[in-house]
Amino acid sequence: MAASPRASARVSSFPDSSESTGVESLTLQACDDIDSLHELRQAYAGLEKLIVPQRVDDTEEICSSRSELSALVRVVNDELRRRIEAAEGTLRSLRAAVAAR
Repeated sequence: MAASPRASARVSSFPDSSESTGVESLTLQACDDIDSLHELRQAYAGLEKLIVPQRVDDTEEICSSRSELSALVRVVNDELRRRIEAAEGTLRSLRAAVAAR
């Protein structure tokens, strides 16, 4: 079956497959990085719910010490920083790949 002129024009306007694959890969990585940041935000929300009373009559005590909570927040912050840097790196690569097209 012959390709329509419109389909042929569409195909010829695409970059070579290796460049297209690289851009697609970077796009998928950027989406994964953003999903990872959403997951970490949920961890922060869980941490907040653990520390902040949810109701006026919420009198349950937290048995964690300040140093334990500090260590937990430090680990979460380090992971957040790592994931943000990964997302930024992926987006820089994606921008460069798109600009090179």
